[in-house]
Amino acid sequence: MAHVQDVAAYILDRLGGMSAMKLQKLCYFSYGYHLAWEERQLFPERFEAWANGPVCPPLYALHRGRFGLNPSEIKGNASLLDNGERESIDLVLGTYGGFTAHQLSAMTHSAGPWMAARQRTGAGPLDRSNEELRDEEIFEFFDALTSADADGREES
Repeated sequence: MAHVQDVAAYILDRLGGMSAMKLQKLCYFSYGYHLAWEERQLFPERFEAWANGPVCPPLYALHRGRFGLNPSEIKGNASLLDNGERESIDLVLGTYGGFTAHQLSAMTHSAGPWMAARQRTGAGPLDRSNEELRDEEIFEFFDALTSADADGREES
């Protein structure tokens, strides 16, 4: 199984340099959609409900103190990703890769697993929280998004 650093390295290789926050959010969206589409985790590391949205602490540890990241600056092995994992990530990058870090962060704040995790602990908008996002909530949220996307295409 791949790890978060393998997914991060793959994303940086595909899109080039970006902010650490954008990389975190693209890993989160990749994880969520992959969980909904494939019904399996993309990697075993967890996301926590930090003030700026979902953050994967092991990935954060690799870029702590850095604003921008370039390809090869996150040491990972993208060849560990299987075809289904690469396909999920590529679809996410095609949809969300053009958004800014702040736009992606705002998307994670509107509803869903991040908000549910923060509500469980009573965390306010700027409070620190290390509450983990639950896979069942991530699955339900992203599954609903994929269902809404499919319903929109069927009506066209």
